[in-house]
Amino acid sequence: MSSSHPIQATGRRKTSVASLKMLPGTGAIKVNGRDFTDYFGSLSLQNQILRPLEIANAVHNYDVTVKAVGGGINGQAGAMRLALSRALLEVDEALRAPLKQEGLLTRDPRMKERKKPGQPGARKRFQFSKR
Repeated sequence: MSSSHPIQATGRRKTSVASLKMLPGTGAIKVNGRDFTDYFGSLSLQNQILRPLEIANAVHNYDVTVKAVGGGINGQAGAMRLALSRALLEVDEALRAPLKQEGLLTRDPRMKERKKPGQPGARKRFQFSKR
């Protein structure tokens, strides 16, 4: 991998999308222009995002810049984790087995079901009146 070409990857979870650029560096992670510890306040979300880097023993080896859009903070964290996993696979294909074993290469397809015509929600029906 040359330093002039960043590795790009995309991760999605529910309705969130995370576009990622990864370069060799010191381990700085920026999300939407902010440090990722500021953007993801909860320690559990931070650990969830860093998990692919921990498996690859590369926590301080890459500088990562992420653009996260859509969904909520949990969905964006999951999308970012998938994008990081995919980017690490481009660096070293041997990481596929440990990442797959941890379930980090699986996309979460769950999304809100659409509202249907003639009823108030996706599954809810209007109240039935017999008389």
